[in-house]
Amino acid sequence: MEQALRRNIELKARYHSLETAHAIARALPSARQPDQCQRDTYFHCPRGRLKLREIRDLRAELIWYAREDDAGPKASDYRIVAISDPDGLKAALKAAWGIRGIVDKQRAIYLHRNVRIHLDEVRDLGTFLEFEAVLSDGEGADSARFLLEQLKLSFRIADKDLVRASYGELIDQFPRR
Repeated sequence: MEQALRRNIELKARYHSLETAHAIARALPSARQPDQCQRDTYFHCPRGRLKLREIRDLRAELIWYAREDDAGPKASDYRIVAISDPDGLKAALKAAWGIRGIVDKQRAIYLHRNVRIHLDEVRDLGTFLEFEAVLSDGEGADSARFLLEQLKLSFRIADKDLVRASYGELIDQFPRR
């Protein structure tokens, strides 16, 4: 049985201080989730983006997604598949498509209504905030976009700090520290 395509509305920004972000997230009606140490291996892909996410001591999943590279809130269509043999899958995808990049990050997660708030420390890139409003079946994107704009204001995110690209693409664009 084919898994249904999911959709979220997301926004990503460079952020000056994760300590400040934690304080703002704690002040919201939100639930703190366990931190995650993630490694995303991005593969060349003819359509959309494809990455293998390995979450230390938890799980691995293959994530395909397609979204526009807009700076503001944008729709992302995606599929997530649980992976039991990440090393074997990585070797097969590397042979078939080639690895485009690897992103290592430490992620703190808060849940605010239907929004996952990610506070990310990304190796070689710096600190970021990412908001993902998960849409349920039939739910429109307008209310999610509005909620992300409200969060953007709450976290005092400047338009100049908004990010269009994925972390995988940013790794290629910015010089290593």
